[in-house]
Amino acid sequence: METNKAAKIIRRAGYAVWAAVFAIALSGVARYEALAGGDNQPAKEGEAMASDTKNANWRQLTPEEERVIVRKGTERAFTGEYTNHKGVGTYHCRRCDAALYRSETKFDSRCGWPAFDDEIKGAVKRLPDPDGSRTEIVCANCDGHLGHVFTGEGFTETDTRHCVNSISMVFKPDTSGAPPATAKAIFAGGCFWGVEHYFEMEPGVLSAVSGYIGGHKDNPTYKEVCYTNTGHAEAVEVTYDPSKTSYETLAKLFFEIHDPTQVNRQGPDIGPQYRSAVFYMDDEQKRVTEDLVGRLRAKGLKVATEIVPASRFWAAEDYHQDYYATTGKEPYCHFRTKRF
Repeated sequence: METNKAAKIIRRAGYAVWAAVFAIALSGVARYEALAGGDNQPAKEGEAMASDTKNANWRQLTPEEERVIVRKGTERAFTGEYTNHKGVGTYHCRRCDAALYRSETKFDSRCGWPAFDDEIKGAVKRLPDPDGSRTEIVCANCDGHLGHVFTGEGFTETDTRHCVNSISMVFKPDTSGAPPATAKAIFAGGCFWGVEHYFEMEPGVLSAVSGYIGGHKDNPTYKEVCYTNTGHAEAVEVTYDPSKTSYETLAKLFFEIHDPTQVNRQGPDIGPQYRSAVFYMDDEQKRVTEDLVGRLRAKGLKVATEIVPASRFWAAEDYHQDYYATTGKEPYCHFRTKRF
């Protein structure tokens, strides 16, 4: 009899222990739901469901896109789809499709990621980075991670650089049917690698192509220009948007990124193919160039730059195009010197 009583007491104690454990478990679940914002109460009409609908409209991300956009990762430098992209249009958030940047604000900062000096108003939100020193930028619509923003570097007049992961964006070309008006200018100032490099970073420039001009042989090769006296100069054909910049602005840049007083050379590069020359497309370009040369000579510079009408421009071999952006090297004989 005593044995049966003892057994009942033990069983009751065991039930009590299990009941206590179960109660603690339920309490933990309730606490977790409260912290997560879920209280098991039905959503009020137009509240929680609105958020779910919004998320449903977002693009499904790949694991790599999620690593960058959601988990705030970074793609490797110089590997992104849009690092050297020059299309005319708008860059949108890859996750929610909100418009972020216009192509005219994009510039080449040589940082290894797409760079913009301004965003579409209200499209980008700035947040303190967890590292305590940088400023993170996210899509203002969905909080998707874009990259970081830097100021005080002096790349453009806005003094701002949005350093953005290509994988965080989708580019949409301008399909208005009316392509922007463009104009061309051709400058020769030594090795075309450095000249092209500086013009590609200039706001308003749509493209800068290295090539040859001013010689007597059709479609010359690099070796022919260097070793057989074809008469060509290494030059860069600049295509620009006149609504964003002007020929005078570009010509001033040209005279500031090379030494216009050197004859048939530029720094360590010697030969007539490295001569300083402006190949003007019309009388207005000729007038502007002559005016700038006059201003430089008034400052005491013995300008040797040739001013001649443009002849046919021949694009150089592919391995000469975007040379510094492709190789990651820096110009060795072109440095900007303020002259105006």
